Amino acid sequence: MVVESGKSLLPIGVVAVEGQFVRGDLVRCVNESGQEVARGLINYNADEAMRLVKAPSTQIPELLGYGGDPEMIHSDNLVRV
Repeated sequence: MVVESGKSLLPIGVVAVEGQFVRGDLVRCVNESGQEVARGLINYNADEAMRLVKAPSTQIPELLGYGGDPEMIHSDNLVRV
């Protein structure tokens, strides 16, 4: 996962989801080495997020059955550490 400064975290950039959380929870974002790179308020619950891993945002309605937010975590709700 790459979290670039000033950018939102899109589903296509997420390679895995772990743990249980609900929409609006604060979640940790780690790189492939397990190092925390950011924290943010997630737009999906854990089950939904798992279905969206590596998917383009345009596929969200198809994968979830409703049109959700295009970002897993919007840049306004994401802090890099």
